[in-house]
Amino acid sequence: MAKNRRRGGGGAEAVVATVDGGLAELIPDRDRPRGWTLLIDGAPQSHVDLDDPAYLSFEYQRRLGHAVDLAAPEGRPLNVVHLGGGAFTLARYVAATRSRSTQQVVEVDAALVQLVRERLPLDPGARIRVRSLDARAGLAKVPDGWADVVIADVFSGARTPAHLTSTEFVAEVRRAMRPGGCYAANIADGPPLAHLRAQIATVAAVFPELALAADPTVLRGRRFGNAVLFASDSALPVAELTRRVASDPYAGRVEHGRALADFTGGAAPVRDANAKPSPVPPPAAFR
Repeated sequence: MAKNRRRGGGGAEAVVATVDGGLAELIPDRDRPRGWTLLIDGAPQSHVDLDDPAYLSFEYQRRLGHAVDLAAPEGRPLNVVHLGGGAFTLARYVAATRSRSTQQVVEVDAALVQLVRERLPLDPGARIRVRSLDARAGLAKVPDGWADVVIADVFSGARTPAHLTSTEFVAEVRRAMRPGGCYAANIADGPPLAHLRAQIATVAAVFPELALAADPTVLRGRRFGNAVLFASDSALPVAELTRRVASDPYAGRVEHGRALADFTGGAAPVRDANAKPSPVPPPAAFR
């Protein structure tokens, strides 16, 4: 893994490395002395503050954090599966906010895992196991009913791989979750939102309770962006989720029930046989 360094904001050195998924960059945060942003081939993937791992900078990561916060009473340890590792932002968040939690991170890019471990080391006391496996293969190793929360945030070349978009994949998520657990998936799409609508239909084919959080401009199909889909076999805390999403620094909207069904617009669930990767982001998506 070849590495080189260049100066970032505040004089700290950025790190550039070739990993399995492309060119990785760790860029220092100008406003946070030990804050870093991970980019892969120019696409922002994660932000980490080593001094404050409970700080979530990215809009979609804050919404994934809400799934963790609302999964159980404050402070109670959780069993969490993270599909997609990045810089381990959400795993660090769980460890900081719910000590004694047990976590499994599945990240296919072994070179990226090595880079992050070297440059942004995990707390050695945190109960975090990292597997360098494909997300679906790693999920298959999780025991039945083990996870309180499953978080899917998997991108390869800024696209979610096709085999992670099907009802068969979501059924495997449900198998690994305990009754009443929460599944939270980061979904990227833009107009006409065909991928997002199909993903809602796909998850609805497996889980009876759903809610969607996103920027209103994304939901209206005005720009490419991220939406976080929440699912469970039990009632979701929609009122509290709505309050938290509305009070985020980048306020969002939550859809559920009839409004979410109407938004889905009769889209058909995706099966393995016809699964496709998520759309290619437009060139201006990350500017």
